[in-house]
Amino acid sequence: MNAWKESLDAAGIREPALRRDYDAQRRLVSRFRRTSYLAVQLLLPRPMLPHVVAATAVMHHGDNLLDTGPKTQRAARWASWEQQVRQVLDTGVSADPLLRTLAHTIAAHPRLRRPVEEYLSTATAELEFTGFLDEADYQAYVDAYSLPAFMLVGALLGPEADDGPYRTACRTFIDGSQRTDFVNDIAEDLREGQLGIPAKTLERFSVTLEDLAAGREVPGVRELVGHEVRQARTALEAARELPALAPVAYRPLMSALVEVELLTADAVLARGAKLLRGSAKPPLVAALRVLLSARRRVRKGG
Repeated sequence: MNAWKESLDAAGIREPALRRDYDAQRRLVSRFRRTSYLAVQLLLPRPMLPHVVAATAVMHHGDNLLDTGPKTQRAARWASWEQQVRQVLDTGVSADPLLRTLAHTIAAHPRLRRPVEEYLSTATAELEFTGFLDEADYQAYVDAYSLPAFMLVGALLGPEADDGPYRTACRTFIDGSQRTDFVNDIAEDLREGQLGIPAKTLERFSVTLEDLAAGREVPGVRELVGHEVRQARTALEAARELPALAPVAYRPLMSALVEVELLTADAVLARGAKLLRGSAKPPLVAALRVLLSARRRVRKGG
């Protein structure tokens, strides 16, 4: 907690009520993805940590609104939230703690405003998602939802000016990360009736939704998982170029994020058809080793 308080001080966030608003987002984000939160806490320069936490909280809240509950309720909640966010963009004022942190973060880092607007304009792709027919459908989803959502954070960690190569590398990274998530979450997605693997890919490996729903570990399921993970790894390995395109201060974090995603992909591949019973996690010791190695680079100044 001392490190967090020091981060708030370093970011110039001194007003008590605003500090409480950021505290609330830290608690949310630290519960959401512990490894990712530990990474940003260890590897980000302290003045940037609260702002990345706020942007991550916005992304997570949007995911929850778009994913949870009957579609009519999700649509109504999202429409209300979108209106509130747009009002904050116009006025900088809100009664909502999360939106107050967003307004403050945009004031401190104005380059975030454009990614927020882009995210709002395309996020309903997640609301309308019911599955993919083919690879083209999946890639369109990455462009419409996965990348804009990631850029809420990615924009804060990138060059000040609009930078095409950096955004392209972010897309490569999120392609690999999203594909890994979709295959890793087969069991959960089947329960929700929204599989993230294209129908034509299932056909290619002679796997049916009935096989998956019944938990049948047929050979085609193992082959399907292997195919999806190989594609994900290809993208993630290419994304190792991403850190070099980011400002020096953020490179250790970006590198660690890529390597942890690769560890996750390997864990998914090792679990294979057992993913039908639950998802895989990267080995804790290996993930900590990645973070500590990156932390040593931070201490050495690169």
